[in-house]
Amino acid sequence: MLAASVPASFFYSTSLFSSTMRGQQTDPEKPVVIQPGAPGQPSKTLPPSTKAALPPLSPADVEFMQGMIMHHSQAVEMTALIASHTENKELRSLGARISSSQSDEIRFMKRWLAARGEPLSVPMPGMPGMNMSKDVTNDPTKTNTSGDTMALMPGMLTPQQMDALRKAQGAEFDRLFLLGMIQHHGGALIMVKDLFDTAGAGQDAEIFDFATDADNTQRAEIKIMQAMLEKKTSEEKR
Repeated sequence: MLAASVPASFFYSTSLFSSTMRGQQTDPEKPVVIQPGAPGQPSKTLPPSTKAALPPLSPADVEFMQGMIMHHSQAVEMTALIASHTENKELRSLGARISSSQSDEIRFMKRWLAARGEPLSVPMPGMPGMNMSKDVTNDPTKTNTSGDTMALMPGMLTPQQMDALRKAQGAEFDRLFLLGMIQHHGGALIMVKDLFDTAGAGQDAEIFDFATDADNTQRAEIKIMQAMLEKKTSEEKR
């Protein structure tokens, strides 16, 4: 009954409008680029040739990502030892989470650097004798922690600490792993702080979100590992 009271011209004009909109939305020759306006200002329609540009880079951003790739790689190497060195289910579960998240983050950091035409790793000034192998660049699960000349990022385990971890088994491995990963995570927090303390750094939206999330995640994991270590120490004293 409602349709009978609506003028036929309404249906004609509505149909024409919908047809026109569909044509605009599906016409590959007429892409529409909209730039949102500032608060209280209208949006703008930009030319079809408009291209997005990445925000300006700070050298500290690049160095942070390059360093964090190496830093994360050692954490993944540490977690890879868990399966053959301990039966501790709680530690195995924690290690799996750390390995998965940090491997994903390594891939993200590599894509971030590649999109900006930056190398995945470079020799760092003030650190003579640094020797990062090509395996580290090509494989996110490997890092050259065996050479004494390798420069270490904050919190990274020394070659001697890694060697002790590889040789440990059972309860001793659990203890060394927790102590080592707490140290390792603490170093990552230092790296994030140094990034945000550098003028002009950490302003890129992707790197800001990544660094902030890494900081929050690793703080939470440090608390978990400290509780596990305290529980372990308490049980051993009984």
